[in-house]
Amino acid sequence: MAEQQQAPEKKARQFDLTSPEWYLNRELTWLEFNRRVLHEGQDARTPLLERIMFLSIVGSNLDEFFMKRIGGLKQQVGAGLRKLTVDGRTPGQQITECYEVVRDLLSQQQKLEGQLLGLLAKKSIRIVNYHQLTKAQKQEVEGYFLENIYPLLTPQGMDPAHPFPFISNLSLNLLVSTRFKEDDHVYLNRIKVPTGIGIPRFIQIGKGPLYVRFEDVIANNLAAIFPDMVIESCELFRVTRNAITEKTLDQANDLLAMIESALRDRKFAEIVRLEVGSCMTPNHRGMLTAELGIDKDTDVFTVDGIMGKCDLFEIASIDRPELHYPPHQPLDHYRLAGDSPNLFHVIREEGAILLQHPYESFESSVERFLKEASVDPKVLAIKMTLYRTSSDSRVIQYLLDAAQNGKQVAVVVELKARFDESANIHWAGYLEQAGVHVTYGVVGLKTHSKVVFVVRRDYNGLKRYAHIGTGNYHAGTARMYSDLGLLTCDQDIGDDLTELFNYLTMGYAPARKYKKLLPSPKILKKGLLNRIEHEIEYHRKEKNGLIQFKTNALEDKDITKALYKASQAGVHVDLLVRDTCRLRPGIEGLSDNIRVISTVGRFLEHCRIYYFKNNGNEEYYIGSADIMKRNLEERVEVMTPVEPKVLQVELRKILDVQLKDRRGAWEMQPDGTYIQLQPTARGEQRSAQEQLMEMAEKRLAEARRLFKKKSKKKIAKRKRK
Repeated sequence: MAEQQQAPEKKARQFDLTSPEWYLNRELTWLEFNRRVLHEGQDARTPLLERIMFLSIVGSNLDEFFMKRIGGLKQQVGAGLRKLTVDGRTPGQQITECYEVVRDLLSQQQKLEGQLLGLLAKKSIRIVNYHQLTKAQKQEVEGYFLENIYPLLTPQGMDPAHPFPFISNLSLNLLVSTRFKEDDHVYLNRIKVPTGIGIPRFIQIGKGPLYVRFEDVIANNLAAIFPDMVIESCELFRVTRNAITEKTLDQANDLLAMIESALRDRKFAEIVRLEVGSCMTPNHRGMLTAELGIDKDTDVFTVDGIMGKCDLFEIASIDRPELHYPPHQPLDHYRLAGDSPNLFHVIREEGAILLQHPYESFESSVERFLKEASVDPKVLAIKMTLYRTSSDSRVIQYLLDAAQNGKQVAVVVELKARFDESANIHWAGYLEQAGVHVTYGVVGLKTHSKVVFVVRRDYNGLKRYAHIGTGNYHAGTARMYSDLGLLTCDQDIGDDLTELFNYLTMGYAPARKYKKLLPSPKILKKGLLNRIEHEIEYHRKEKNGLIQFKTNALEDKDITKALYKASQAGVHVDLLVRDTCRLRPGIEGLSDNIRVISTVGRFLEHCRIYYFKNNGNEEYYIGSADIMKRNLEERVEVMTPVEPKVLQVELRKILDVQLKDRRGAWEMQPDGTYIQLQPTARGEQRSAQEQLMEMAEKRLAEARRLFKKKSKKKIAKRKRK
């Protein structure tokens, strides 16, 4: 019998990892993230006022997108740059494709606004037009206008004697056409709507939940501004300016002066977007585009509903508990609850602590760490990096207290934290006046790391304590962002932080060796690439390779390429990437071992976790860096290992819960689109964030139970004596 002819082996497909087709575009994937955010507003499972909040967030995100991303791309176009991105697009192509997606998003956003306002009305929360008010209500509003708004208004004429006025970024403006009763000559006037100075965008009528828009009140009381004149038209518009105004560092002798200059430049930066009301006439639209120097066909966006939807957060904040998420109060960390002793003793005697915000309190952990350091007589020095903080945070006060108590306090302030430059300049000056040593990091690099470093004289000599986090030292965002922090007195980490702060305060980089930390720009990227390569090598031998990353963005080409190679070698890769992601999962022979999940929910996912199975000797890292070229090569970031097994178990639970989420999770498809995962079994209706809240409650309850049990034993022991 003749032998059966064997089928030829299927030849493995060869992939050119430099080809643009394997890389998604940064800007387009970020816009897709906003599509997922908008969906939370479209999802009927989300409480009604929270749906309004998501609508507002998308509006704010798109404002920032035009200021930062479109602004930067327009600068490249203006400079004649045609260099292709890793995904093969020129700056001009990116703008064109982004505009197409943005217009679709705006259309969906507008449709959702109408639906949500209708649902609010059914719940007796109404935002009405001025003409819908009763006569009595109009009289009430007119009185409010004359007393609180009219004195703030500055109408500006536009004629040969009054040139076109400066239009500030994101300001609401009324273009008013007027004429005298017996004259056909039309006068054009601009009135800036003075939002943000104590008057809400949505003005409440009476004591009930009835609101009218600020600009609508002005538009219907123009007779007070233009007495005895005919109001021909009143049209709303808004401009967005480019926020990319940094000067090259070698042109500035003083960094502080350079940043202050850049802030002034941003105020007068070029226009990148004009929003106009749908009722604006073609003539007036053309006049505005000509005066503002923009393209009337591409840079003008018509808004049918509420212009500046970011202000809807005022409505989302209405106190109607049944229309919000169930109340969430951050809990004390289970090891810091109750009458826990000196925090430094807890860390030294019981080991490192992993903090999970907002499930666990920022106030009773991070702020407490600084507070105790500021008054502890054994603490000699406090060093800290400050990227963003809030006016209501106690962080600044504790640093001032420490300086007044005679401790050496050094703060590295990042002046170029986008949109927080002015606040950081203020804090820097405030700290310096109190005797705090303030520096601004390394020229050419943003200091984005999140570190507090404390030197304390313990009973057995000097000991170094630290908090290393994934989020800013900002009390407000600590309640809304999902972040991690490590409190530790590990000696090697302390040695590394001494080196790091010497680098930051000196401003230049002699050779420094780090034992455990992975700082950028010199070490972190190499460290990640080496660990990915090691995982490939271990998998070839043991077939047990596993890489899991949780990050806000995956944009760096080299890391993306390395993860493709890991998948081709058979290593399983789980990526929890909130927004921008260049990598395309699920492509046979290239990325079929890679899964990409994006989580959108009540809290903004912000923490970074990097896990390598490492042939059973597992490695977990947390820190400030996303997998972006700017984070890895142009910033000072810090990633720290989390080595205690009990803390690794906590990180494992976070990763597992998020990877199993079927309420707030979206899975990327090979073409870069996302599909929202749906619950398929009982218990899957709860999101990962809801489960993490419950896990924090259980940890605290168990700690309290054990504490009571120990207390009873102590009492019983005393009684026996």
